[in-house]
Amino acid sequence: MGSRIKTMKRQAAELGRIRTGYSRPNPNPDKGPIPVKSKTFVLTSHSRDYVAAAAELYGGRVEQWTPQRQNIAQWRVITEAPELKAILPAGDPLSQSYEMWGGGGCERRCDGEFESIKRQPCVCLAKFGEDWHERSPKQVCRPTSRIGVFLPDLPDLGVWRLDTKSYYAADALAGGLDTVLQATEGKGMMPVRMWIEQRKRVKNGETIDYQVVMVVPSLPKLRHALSGPISTAAALDPSSLDRPAIEAAPAERPDYLAEARECRTAEDVRQVWHRANRAGHVARDGSDELSRDLMQIAQDIAKGVDPSTGEMNDDQDDDEPGPDADGAYDVEVVDDEPPADASAVAWPQPAQPGAGVRR
Repeated sequence: MGSRIKTMKRQAAELGRIRTGYSRPNPNPDKGPIPVKSKTFVLTSHSRDYVAAAAELYGGRVEQWTPQRQNIAQWRVITEAPELKAILPAGDPLSQSYEMWGGGGCERRCDGEFESIKRQPCVCLAKFGEDWHERSPKQVCRPTSRIGVFLPDLPDLGVWRLDTKSYYAADALAGGLDTVLQATEGKGMMPVRMWIEQRKRVKNGETIDYQVVMVVPSLPKLRHALSGPISTAAALDPSSLDRPAIEAAPAERPDYLAEARECRTAEDVRQVWHRANRAGHVARDGSDELSRDLMQIAQDIAKGVDPSTGEMNDDQDDDEPGPDADGAYDVEVVDDEPPADASAVAWPQPAQPGAGVRR
């Protein structure tokens, strides 16, 4: 059996990134690229094949691209699809912190109270107070949210990491995911829909445009998201959760004719008919084909015919009543009004004698 390093994170391979913006060249060569907020997601990867597959699925044009402060080219596509369908892996897939980055990498990483790199209290809170997050990103840390998701319709097994530095997106992401995690306890995968939502707010007479990344369970009903972990098959095909259960096949109808052919008296055949009647397999007035077949078998038995072979019994009882001078047999008479209890229905009037045994 293999062994693992207990302190090492067990993460799926990262196939690419999901971004909420991109940059375009600045007409002024002395200044850096101009950041642009995207209305749709931007998918980037070191693999052109992954990006090409995403462009085919979500629309957009594959282009080569080099991230800021890097010198290794990657590939990207600005998608045209209004939303992405993804799957959250088990566990807590969301990582959030306040971060400040510089030329040497991440300089500060804080949870809002404690800064972990230099191991000190939150610098931004101490310096600027409760509303520090409204200041310029050049002055304070930026809320950074990262979430890894599976894109099941793209190739290979691995996650695509969504990065957003929106303060409002961080709040919306955490709230939505915590609701789902509370129900599933992080023990199963969850299908989700993701899109970028444009919003506005007014503060101090000023209208501010901002965007929020929405990640919501992609399930037929809310109760499916709150009723505990779901199977991998349901995560891949959420519509299966709302399909009605396949009804059990109806029990096979007994072979009443076979039972009747084993009977030795007409009364025994009559009891077979009553069982069929109680099960709803024959009409109460005996007008159906099965009733007529059973009546014929009873008549044949009364005449001394073996219903299993169609031959006359040699040991027929001489006292067995036969037909009268007109060729009719003595039978019970059915009342015009059918009884209320189906189990008490009288043996229907048999067909006229003379018909052969049905096989």
